[in-house]
Amino acid sequence: MRVAIMQPYFMPYLGYFRLFAATDLFVVYDCVQFPARGFVHRNYLTDALGRRRWLTLPVQRCPRNTVIRDVRLDTDREELVRRMRRFPALERESPVLEQVTRLREELSPYLEETLAAVCRTLGLAWNVVRSSELSIDPKLRGQDRILALVNAVGGKSYLNAPGGRDLYSSEEFARRGLELRFLSPYTGDHASVLERLSLESGQALRREMEAQLR
Repeated sequence: MRVAIMQPYFMPYLGYFRLFAATDLFVVYDCVQFPARGFVHRNYLTDALGRRRWLTLPVQRCPRNTVIRDVRLDTDREELVRRMRRFPALERESPVLEQVTRLREELSPYLEETLAAVCRTLGLAWNVVRSSELSIDPKLRGQDRILALVNAVGGKSYLNAPGGRDLYSSEEFARRGLELRFLSPYTGDHASVLERLSLESGQALRREMEAQLR
């Protein structure tokens, strides 16, 4: 069984979804520190002047060392809708856009639901577990934590995003009886999938994504 482990991002670029297409199980990596300046709770979209601007989820204040599973959202839907009005592409209704506006207090399950909505639109299987629900030693860090998660779900092969080559040792994975593989760099459009699905069909994006898996 091939496994991917990745932080849940808010409406990431299309290349992110190759991890769903190329694996048997996707582990939502929500037992690590919330990156306040990352893409877990925000993403770039294009405003009316053609500028790339942040669309940011209404995250409640939390200590710097808070893990993703413990982050909470302000569930004021109107505030999120107000922020979305800056982006013309989001004027078109879609099932994914509707899911995005269904805020819930817990960030991790909210992101899981929005990612699932995109997978449905792209026709991808949804086989997902959360890392926070697996019994692993919380003291483990980096590669050792990834190895423990792969073992916890019975994986035999681990597929990582292309940017992680310096983080993992193929020799160490092999010593544990596991295969380590990486996606190739994504050469397609890196715009948020929320914007792209408002302008293009799910079938077209699926074809583009699959072409990057060959």
